[in-house]
Amino acid sequence: MAAPTGDDVHPAARIQRRWPLISASVAVGLVLVLGVIIAFRPSEPFAVDLRWMAEVVEHRSPVRTAPALFFNYVGGGLLGSVVIPVVIFALLLAFRRPWGAAFFGIASILSVVCVQVLKHTVGRARPSEILVTSDTGSFPSGHTANAATMAVVFAILFPRVWVWCAGAAWSLLMAVSRTYLGAHWLSDTIGGLLLGAGVAVIVWAPLAYRLAEESTKPHPFLRLRAGPG
Repeated sequence: MAAPTGDDVHPAARIQRRWPLISASVAVGLVLVLGVIIAFRPSEPFAVDLRWMAEVVEHRSPVRTAPALFFNYVGGGLLGSVVIPVVIFALLLAFRRPWGAAFFGIASILSVVCVQVLKHTVGRARPSEILVTSDTGSFPSGHTANAATMAVVFAILFPRVWVWCAGAAWSLLMAVSRTYLGAHWLSDTIGGLLLGAGVAVIVWAPLAYRLAEESTKPHPFLRLRAGPG
């Protein structure tokens, strides 16, 4: 069967954007609503936040703390915010996926910007049980938003079941690790998941046609293995 051409891809990309974009907008809207509620409520966290924090603190152990610290290291700071994204961006360019690289870069930067704006606007205090050093502002979780953005971008660029499963697992484990370390309340990580995923889909929408067209082109390394036609 012949590979789809640009004319085949364009209508599908246009039709399929509507509901993902609506869903992403709703997700971001929910984050904004949650941020307003947190900003204007008393400093006491939600009851579910307190219960969840009490549960994870009770079950802390060196065996669980080590992987949580790993997620803390690779999900933020210089490594998670600069080094890993730059490597991914460069790899996408090396794979001759410039639109994919642009999609990843824009989504990652916009996710970070949205997180920082909300952190400074909402001004939520972090839990007192925190085990790591973090910046000010607890809502939303930047580590979790970054993980969700990356997971959704990869799932769109490489639409395979295992990519979706790996991305979902990475995002959820990142969220759990942030509450385990006391760096965030549970509602912070929920906000991060919604924001990160929503931003990725919103950035994808205007690039959908270009990304779909780019995905139909033969992979450069596969082309090298196949040899000259």
